[in-house]
Amino acid sequence: MYPVICKFGNFSIYSYGFLLAVAFLVATTLAASQAKREKVDPDVILNLSFIVFVLGIIGARIFYVVENLNYYLNNLSEIIMLQKGGLSWFGGLILGSISGLFYLKFKKLSIYKIVDLFAPFLVLGQAIGRLGCFLNGCCFGKESIYGIYSPVQEAVLIPTQLYSSFVLLLIFVFLRIMQERPHRQGDIFFAYLLLYSIKRFIIEFYRADNPVVLFGLTLFQLLSIVVFLLAFIKLFLIKSRKG
Repeated sequence: MYPVICKFGNFSIYSYGFLLAVAFLVATTLAASQAKREKVDPDVILNLSFIVFVLGIIGARIFYVVENLNYYLNNLSEIIMLQKGGLSWFGGLILGSISGLFYLKFKKLSIYKIVDLFAPFLVLGQAIGRLGCFLNGCCFGKESIYGIYSPVQEAVLIPTQLYSSFVLLLIFVFLRIMQERPHRQGDIFFAYLLLYSIKRFIIEFYRADNPVVLFGLTLFQLLSIVVFLLAFIKLFLIKSRKG
């Protein structure tokens, strides 16, 4: 793995941060282009992307730090060191979603229409971000003779980051197909939550960085079950609406 892509004197470009920036630019650019096709002001998408990205990163970091509180209490300076990795999707989902909802409410826009527009490109951004996790050596898998050697962990590990990235790309393609076909508002966003929760639940069995907390499951598997049920119920309600 290559946590540091290159150095210029005392300045370093970290693979994790670099690919997060790439993910943001790609997702935002494509979402803005889709907005034009759907006759939505691209500036709305640009502003929304910035708000969700910044607040999502903060929420993801807070959740990760709380989850690993004992470590960070003894290493306070590392709390803001994002270049070392350490973001939780669930934390990002919570704070990113809340901030995005406030923005859309303030602009008096259709929430489901905008989140449906944005969801596929958010998934694509996640797929790119997982490549950053792989290069950084975080979110690593369990030891396996069929894995890839990780210099960071000094072991041959299952490349769960690459598997996650591949599945996210498949979800992106599926959601884009949905997006180009007739659908009800909310279908795409809740399909995203449904599919992501399934992906995360399964991939957790092969990850080695999250401890089991209850019923032989990790915290993120329990959260995935909650997200799956909520998304499933919401999709059922959307499908059952008349008209």
